[in-house]
Amino acid sequence: MLVAENETRNPSVLVQFAGEVPASPEIPWRCRSAIVKDETNKPVVVVIDDEVQLRRLLRVSLEANGYKVYEAPTGQQGLAEAASRHPDVVVLDLGLPDMDGLEVVTRLREWSAVPIIVVSVRESEQDKVAALRGGADDYLTKPFSTAELLARLEVAQRHAQPASEETIFTSGPLSVDLTLRAVKVNGRPIKLTRTEYALLRLFVRNAGKVLTHPQIMESVWGPGHRDKTHYLHVYMTHLREKIETIPSKPELLVTESRVGYRLNVESSLQATADRIQKAS
Repeated sequence: MLVAENETRNPSVLVQFAGEVPASPEIPWRCRSAIVKDETNKPVVVVIDDEVQLRRLLRVSLEANGYKVYEAPTGQQGLAEAASRHPDVVVLDLGLPDMDGLEVVTRLREWSAVPIIVVSVRESEQDKVAALRGGADDYLTKPFSTAELLARLEVAQRHAQPASEETIFTSGPLSVDLTLRAVKVNGRPIKLTRTEYALLRLFVRNAGKVLTHPQIMESVWGPGHRDKTHYLHVYMTHLREKIETIPSKPELLVTESRVGYRLNVESSLQATADRIQKAS
């Protein structure tokens, strides 16, 4: 039986185990993160939990059942592990020292469709609904049994849809790291507002596709703003000023007349540049 760790940081709430947990050396983070790709055919699980003993127990239990396990004690390190390991499933605690687990869910969903199973001592319906609506695939309340966790892992993998796990998008001079939320043009960092970044991220996730004005408005500003396209025009102008070589003649974020906008992928950039040159 696996029993909850202290998410509330109350010393009186202890981790309990059914039997001894085999000792295993803690591998330094930098050493583990350097191993970017797992060479085995085992399904990969990233466990994000700040309790060393619980992580160790999960590692022993899951590896005994055919999984390859990587650990992370913080949300930020968990995001880095998820980006580098390309896991089949993420097992996530909500009570992390650097950020709430719900924020980890939100940030993961910006660039990955990997199944997320939340494991937490939080039992309220409100917490469960928030996690599931935020993008988690399942919610398991501690304490739980190994058999139940294994069953949830199997279900999560069956339901998983194939998805691109690329976290860095590049097209011409533009580079967008979806994990770090870092934008560069010709290698130079670009500072974007929250809305500008949300807009660019939407285009990156749909690179090469035409997005209509209503689609963009609903995705970035919400359902109640579908017709307020003047917001979009203003932000597109600001975004182009920051990422385009010549903002008045955009090559990356191109306008599809009376329809919407499209983010050019690299193969389309030369054609766009040639068209602009002919029109000049």
